Amino acid sequence: MTLVLIATLSYLVAAVVLARALALDADSHARGWLPLALLAVVLHAAFHLQAWRLADGLDMHFFAALSLVGLGMAAMTTLVGGFGRMAAVGVVAFPVAAAGLVGYAAYGHVHSQGLDWRLQLHAWCALLAYATLAIAALLALMLWAQERALRRREFHGWLRALPPLTELEILLFRTITVGFILLTATLLTGVLFVENLFAQHLVQKTVLSVLSWLVFGGLLLGRWQRGWRGAMAVRWTLTAMALLVLAFFGSKFVLELVLHHPG
Repeated sequence: MTLVLIATLSYLVAAVVLARALALDADSHARGWLPLALLAVVLHAAFHLQAWRLADGLDMHFFAALSLVGLGMAAMTTLVGGFGRMAAVGVVAFPVAAAGLVGYAAYGHVHSQGLDWRLQLHAWCALLAYATLAIAALLALMLWAQERALRRREFHGWLRALPPLTELEILLFRTITVGFILLTATLLTGVLFVENLFAQHLVQKTVLSVLSWLVFGGLLLGRWQRGWRGAMAVRWTLTAMALLVLAFFGSKFVLELVLHHPG
């Protein structure tokens, strides 16, 4: 539990330091949050590896998956944010990662049966897709807040800590593109490698995931053909992400924690 405690505290302190730096409009390249975030990410990953080694198997249960998605969000924020002004995402991503880690540690490890390399590939594609698209959802919220403040001529200090509007929009669509590719890989590996779809109660998860994929794909197509941006991009991104959350975590919560059925 020492790893969990240190990682959690590091995440939370990094978020506080980052939030304070943003509020004071500090230089994004000289903040003290980065070493703390790196430490938290490393310890977070080490805790999962230690748990898998002790239990002699991977864990993709609800709380483990939640923790891994949080880890992915924190890792991407740290790696990308350390070189630019996307770091603001960490104010939300780091506490989310900390909460996921604490939840996993409190619930305990549940060995996932029958996960051969093909199902593991499917699971890792899914976790990476969810983490990437969750970052996209946070970027969409940042874009919405920035546009709202500019329309109202409310020039807050935190606006200077964010990328310029055009740059933030480009970053949003690049993130969505990467997430869309990963989500496509998730759906393809699911079709190829997951058997007995109806017997495993995966129909609702599949339908919602496909709907999310269609919304993200429609948004990218609209961006390419019609130049969609601003509020339109925010609405489509958040709608698609809501479908994805229901598909994965909503389904896993009901199946594993309510019905006590293997996810």
